Amino acid sequence: MTSKFVSAAELMARVLGMSGYGFAIIEHPVSSATSAELDAHASTTLDAIDALVLQRK
Repeated sequence: MTSKFVSAAELMARVLGMSGYGFAIIEHPVSSATSAELDAHASTTLDAIDALVLQRK
């Protein structure tokens, strides 16, 4: 999820009965990001997924 759409994702999770659902958040926008920025986003996302799956903060 990009930072611009976090509130929409949280609302959708609540509507679907999954309040507090965890997801990875990266900076917005992605479409104009450089290759280095996309690599950093991917690393951030993998770290967040690891934390979510293993229940770490």
